Amino acid sequence: MTRLAAASPLSAQTIARNMPENAPLSGVSFHQVMRDALEHVDSLQHAASAQQSAVSSGQSDDLVGAMLASQQASLSFSALVQVRNKVASGVNDLMNMSI
Repeated sequence: MTRLAAASPLSAQTIARNMPENAPLSGVSFHQVMRDALEHVDSLQHAASAQQSAVSSGQSDDLVGAMLASQQASLSFSALVQVRNKVASGVNDLMNMSI
């Protein structure tokens, strides 16, 4: 449970903390933000998988924590897929615009 509480969602503050000291926030690329979000979702999925295997092997009895971690990873992945779909839709709309 404490690991779930410590896992913060990827926010503007998280992005700003990961930037170099004197770099302007406008210097953050979309590619970098998406890569960071993908890495964050991946780490959540790995943590959930580790907790589930620990419960399955009997090393841990924190079934509730494993289920919460699994749900958090699932929701994070779903949100990332929705963002990807919106971006792809936006790019398609731009490509179909006539100039």
